[in-house]
Amino acid sequence: MSALCRSCLAEFSAMDGAKEARAARTGDCPACGSSALLHHPELHTLAIAHMDCDAFYASVEKRDRPDLRDRPVIVGGGRRGVVTTACYIARMAGVRSAMPIFKALKACPDATVIRPDMAKYRRVGRRIRAFMLEATPLVEPLSIDEAFLDLSGTEALHGGAPARTLAALARRIEAAEGISVSIGLSYNKFLAKVASDLDKPRGFAVIGRTEAGEFLAARPARTIWGVGRALGQALARDGIATIADLRGHDERALVARYGAMGHRLYCFARGQDDRRVEPDAPAKSMSAETTFDDDVADPATLSRRLWPLCETVAGRLKRADLAGRAVVLKLKTADFRSITRSRRLDDPTRLAEVLYQAARPLIEREANGRRFRLIGIGLGDLTDGGQADPPSPLDPERQHMAQVEGAIDAVRAKLGDSAIAKGRALNKAQHPADGRASRLASSARNAKSP
Repeated sequence: MSALCRSCLAEFSAMDGAKEARAARTGDCPACGSSALLHHPELHTLAIAHMDCDAFYASVEKRDRPDLRDRPVIVGGGRRGVVTTACYIARMAGVRSAMPIFKALKACPDATVIRPDMAKYRRVGRRIRAFMLEATPLVEPLSIDEAFLDLSGTEALHGGAPARTLAALARRIEAAEGISVSIGLSYNKFLAKVASDLDKPRGFAVIGRTEAGEFLAARPARTIWGVGRALGQALARDGIATIADLRGHDERALVARYGAMGHRLYCFARGQDDRRVEPDAPAKSMSAETTFDDDVADPATLSRRLWPLCETVAGRLKRADLAGRAVVLKLKTADFRSITRSRRLDDPTRLAEVLYQAARPLIEREANGRRFRLIGIGLGDLTDGGQADPPSPLDPERQHMAQVEGAIDAVRAKLGDSAIAKGRALNKAQHPADGRASRLASSARNAKSP
């Protein structure tokens, strides 16, 4: 039985009988006596990992405020916002991500609520990413605080198996940044991601080839990435509750019933995932959203509050030299039901005005008297920025928009963002609460499959 001590990093390829019996009985490391001994027969042969920071935003805040170390902490918006991250103490009280703040405080009235500081979290995330890249160049970020790593062939470089390198990496991150991580190790990305969720916080879980089939069989079908609430309900209606149930259907039948997702259901249910760790995977979408202090029903007001979000997304696109075709409007009703509507453009864009004009008809269609607590705008199907907003005789106004926006960008670059604004943006002064309620959520989103 292969073993690794996560405390002293001692590796054991094959313990002698007495040591193995003692380790099996006590769970302690034969070298240092630590209880952080990891056993697995394939431990020294697996190289695909998923690393995830534990309750990242809340952990950063606790690190910076030691007085909060033993207290429940919620990171999220104000009175009308939702939970972005909750520490594990708050989670034990029933607080969950995306829960409305008022509900979270009912579940955990002693919690300290802290507004997100995305600039700080990005700085910490970049430093953690740098540690990952010292372990392997094959790092595929999924978000600010998690990534896939492929450590194949790194044994000679680091003087040990990938499992040992990962354990050492976790120790370095916690020592340098005060943030703990959880690790999943397996032979493919799907199972590495599943494993990383098994033993939080400070976890290190392993799923090998020999056990994958049995391990997956009893797990719910929603374990498979991409099986959300709607697809989960469809599977349940078809009598598919577990991964074992999925295995009772051949691939052709699953594809016929569930489209392209059927192929993933078939493969993942069998522990098969041939996706590589892609270190330079581009962002697939960019978006921004805001939660209102008071519910809004008026289409004109919704459109007015959408405009600064369009400018935010456009600014990010320009800085990243990207453009996109798929405009997505997000609305959340007063009873927390999410609505998304999309429109595909003929040509890629990175102009705020084009985003705004594409989304306005979608707002007018949905604003039928319902009241909304949140609005957001996103752009997907991203491509190189050089393809953005090409001149077209069929759309001469697009070129004018590009010239106007370019002039505004130039003034702002020289004099600051507040130096110039379009007329519709000036209406914000009539709604001072907007600035306080605004929650520009999600910068460049990596929509890669976890």
